Amino acid sequence: MQKFPRDRFDSIPHGMDRVGAHRAPARRGRRWVTFAWAALATVVLAGIGIAAVSAYNQRLDFDDAEPPAGSASAAPTAEPTLAPDVSVAVLNGTATSGLAARAGEALTAAGVPVGITTNADTSDIEQTVVYYATADLEGAARGVAQQLPEAEVRLSEEFGEEGMQLVVVLGSDYAEAVAG
Repeated sequence: MQKFPRDRFDSIPHGMDRVGAHRAPARRGRRWVTFAWAALATVVLAGIGIAAVSAYNQRLDFDDAEPPAGSASAAPTAEPTLAPDVSVAVLNGTATSGLAARAGEALTAAGVPVGITTNADTSDIEQTVVYYATADLEGAARGVAQQLPEAEVRLSEEFGEEGMQLVVVLGSDYAEAVAG
C-alpha cells in the first residue's frame, strides 16, 4: 500500500463532535427552524385543501349553521302561517313508494297548496325538512312544517334558483311516523 505525505486535510480540529474536517458543528436552534417551516407548510397545505374541496363541491357553507335549540344566540322565528299563493313542492327522499303523493294529499287537506309531488335525487334522507327560498317565506315554511311530524325548517337558496319557493323533502322519520 502506498503512503502519502500528511497534509492539512489529515488533521481534525479538537472539540468537534463530528467526523471529518469538512463538516462544521450544527448551529444552535437549527431543529426548531426546520420544525417551524414544516408546521407552516402543513397549515398552508391544509388551508389550500379545504378551499379546494369547498370550491369543488360547493356544499361547504358555514352560513347555514344553526345554533343549538335553546341557546341565547338563536334568532327569533316567524309565526307559522299558511300562504295560499305559494305552492309547495313535495319530494320523496326515501325508498317508500308513493310517500310524496300521500304527504301532498295530507298537505292539500290542511289547506296548503301543493304544486308537484315527485321523488328526490336520493333515497337515503333521514330527516324531513321544509326549505324556503327567501326570509319572508319562513312563516309559510313553519306553517307547512306544522302539518308534518318532526319536520325542520331551513333557509336554502338552492331550490329558489329552480323556481321553487317552498320545498318539502321527506325523510325516513316521516315514513316511520305515517306507517306507525
